[in-house]
Amino acid sequence: MTPLHPPTRRTFLGTSSLAAAALALRGRVSAAEPAPERKLGIALCGLGNYATGQLAPALRRTRHCELRGVITGSPEKGRKWAQDFGFPDSHVYSYATMSRLIDNPAIDIVYVVTPNSLHPEHTIAAAWAGKHVICEKPLANSVAECNAMLAACRANRVKLSVGYRLQFEPHYRELKRLARGGEFGPFGKLTGGLAFTINRRVWRVEKNMAGGGPLMDIGIYCIQAACMAADTSGANHATFAPVAVQAREHPKKRPDFFRDVEEGIDWRMEFAGGVTGEFSTSYNAGLDRFRAEAANGWMEFAPAFQYGDLRVTTSRGAPVVGEIPPSQQAVQIDDFARCVKEGRESPVPGEMGRRDMVIIEAIYRSAAENGRRIEVRI
Repeated sequence: MTPLHPPTRRTFLGTSSLAAAALALRGRVSAAEPAPERKLGIALCGLGNYATGQLAPALRRTRHCELRGVITGSPEKGRKWAQDFGFPDSHVYSYATMSRLIDNPAIDIVYVVTPNSLHPEHTIAAAWAGKHVICEKPLANSVAECNAMLAACRANRVKLSVGYRLQFEPHYRELKRLARGGEFGPFGKLTGGLAFTINRRVWRVEKNMAGGGPLMDIGIYCIQAACMAADTSGANHATFAPVAVQAREHPKKRPDFFRDVEEGIDWRMEFAGGVTGEFSTSYNAGLDRFRAEAANGWMEFAPAFQYGDLRVTTSRGAPVVGEIPPSQQAVQIDDFARCVKEGRESPVPGEMGRRDMVIIEAIYRSAAENGRRIEVRI
């Protein structure tokens, strides 16, 4: 809204005293109103299903940022997004022209939503264009790639965050509160898993694109939940991790389909203090659950990892967590925009994405070595 201003001398002399008084009063009222806060500009890099189905609706709800550009391999699709969101066609970039973002002050943040193998290239390009970055999970396909992404962001003094939406979900915030030794005492036993069936060939089952199978894509949610529940410090440390893991890959029922990635995998996480976690993930089953047990109570999520409508209960009944936001992603994105505005660190920084990749590499190594216990070294 354009701020109102007191009448000028010319306006005053050209109106009746009554009209002038009304205008003057109107000017004084508006002068007391705070100026509207500037929204930061975001460009989505990659316009696939997640960007279209989740991030686009979320960006219509955000209060601290708005969509002002896209990076896509399809100019036609980019122009359609420009029309839908009201930004100029000049804010449509290709992956090859990302360096030109440096000349666009309207865009402050790039949200990378391309396949996993492209995360390093696009994150590094955005960083060298001087833009802050949110990268979807997993951060990359290897710890080495995570290191390169973090280095590029540090070199360019931009922030790097990971799209860990559930860190901001009210029930998971309550999980973290209870983990600090609340009413139940610290959690000691963690269990759960996430699985669904893939029936058509997509990039998520191609190792060169995805880096792995369901562990990389959806098992990572279990890793996140376990670290939240096991961290008794309450600080949500980006490098808090298990001390060791063990894993076994599921025998493949569809080896022709899952040629070079796991169909499913089970793993165990050992944390300091005797806390353990047992988890499973698969692209050929159905499962969506997380449970944390303590000496004096428990908390269970079922479903646990969906975009909405989580069902959560505890040994003392349903937790009281207040209003549930209509979009997990909107809360996540707005928090990062505020981090940029306020100059603070994201609670889900790139270092947390790197930590999860260290854990994933250890899990894959254990599975490849017949379940041998592998120490996790962040």
